[in-house]
Amino acid sequence: MTKAGRTGLTLVAVLAAGAGGLWAGQRGVALPDLAWLRSIVGVESVAVAATATAAASGPIIYYRDPDGRPAYSAVPTKTPDGRDFLGVHASEDLSFDANQTAKPAVAKVADNKPAAEPTKGKILYYRNPMGLPDTSKVPKKDSMGMDYIAVYEGEQSDASTVKVSLGKLQRTGVKTATAEMASISRKVEVPGTVTLDERLVSVISMRADSFVDDVADVTTGDHIGRGEKLFRFYSREIATAASEYAAGRDGSRGSNDAGSALRLKNLGVPQDVIDDIARTRQVPTSMAYTAPRDGVVLERTATAGMMAKPGDTLFRIADTSDMWVTADVPEYELASVKVGGKADVTIRSLPGRTFHGTVDLVYPAVDMQTRTTKVRIELPNLDGTLLANMYADVEIEAGALSPVVSVPNSAIVDTGDRQVVFIDKGDGRFEPKDVKLGVRGDDNTEIQQGVAAGDKVVVSANFLLDAESNLNAALSAMTPEEAKP
Repeated sequence: MTKAGRTGLTLVAVLAAGAGGLWAGQRGVALPDLAWLRSIVGVESVAVAATATAAASGPIIYYRDPDGRPAYSAVPTKTPDGRDFLGVHASEDLSFDANQTAKPAVAKVADNKPAAEPTKGKILYYRNPMGLPDTSKVPKKDSMGMDYIAVYEGEQSDASTVKVSLGKLQRTGVKTATAEMASISRKVEVPGTVTLDERLVSVISMRADSFVDDVADVTTGDHIGRGEKLFRFYSREIATAASEYAAGRDGSRGSNDAGSALRLKNLGVPQDVIDDIARTRQVPTSMAYTAPRDGVVLERTATAGMMAKPGDTLFRIADTSDMWVTADVPEYELASVKVGGKADVTIRSLPGRTFHGTVDLVYPAVDMQTRTTKVRIELPNLDGTLLANMYADVEIEAGALSPVVSVPNSAIVDTGDRQVVFIDKGDGRFEPKDVKLGVRGDDNTEIQQGVAAGDKVVVSANFLLDAESNLNAALSAMTPEEAKP
């Protein structure tokens, strides 16, 4: 056959093969073996013709060199001379071996053999990608267009661990942080009231029947210094004891000096009065009672000419150089408040000033109605600005002062019955851990058990992992028949 005739016959054969392939592809009919065509025009011609005429389908999976050289790219690119690489669709079967040429699509249809896929076992069912309790026998999509995840036999061996693909991690926004050793602190804000220091309050009263002769010119609210005269008094019982003491000072009754002086002290006679009797050996008609401390007169009931019975309060004096603030702390905050903790106090009637003190005492009782406990804070008051019964706002520094294992607050999933933290095991695997919580701070929470320093914990979208973990646990508890949708 002449060269022109062979060329014409080849062209006719190529056109016939292309038309037949197009017709068969539209109707799903497999073409017969083209050995008769290969025997006439040669294998290469048919392969090129079939490849050129077969319609490619499916997404582009990579790009190849337009001249058939062993050069490939995952993204569109160009040759050194500026020509575009050719896209290879999923339906096209090309070899990456440089010594082989592309297999014709016609031959793939004629072989009718599906491509081998890695075997994971039998698919039991498809589950919701967001962890919802919904399964399907066949592949499907959820309301957001996400594919349901196939569950294979043996894949549920570890029901507690959640495995998430990298693509899903990006879509759901899962983020992790590292558990570390840190001090946890926060502010407990509670109301309070300024009160007097009970240890700095003195009550002036007589221990024997006495008559008040003269009272100093001091009234309630006045400041008085230690040793200043409050009033003068006469008591027959005290005068008798003073006479015995004065009489014994001449040496005739020296053995009873200690007893007489002690009796005067027990009757409430000030020490300076006892010293005057010992020096002068005379008993005054009336004796002076002096202030035992510096302070403010809180109460005055003494009146000139009155008779004071034993135990009657004549004066009440308080030293205000130190004050207390009693704050009402809720019961659930008591574990965070410690003795010695720092406290900042602001007074509502003194704007712009902050007083700094320390927690001195946590009262050992909880109020039955308010479910609060009083906490006492000591404050210096050298300038006398703080007054009793002022309202105060208190911020108490609470938490763990020494370093403890801590995680961000968002890492904890609290279901009410249990507290869970998800540990990042790598490769998209997350393991839920039951944890025992300690002090909770403004940003971090102490972990007493369940997490070690250096562990990576999930801090974002962990509620999705918790939902999927619960689904896995529920499905793993089912029998094989129950697991089927």
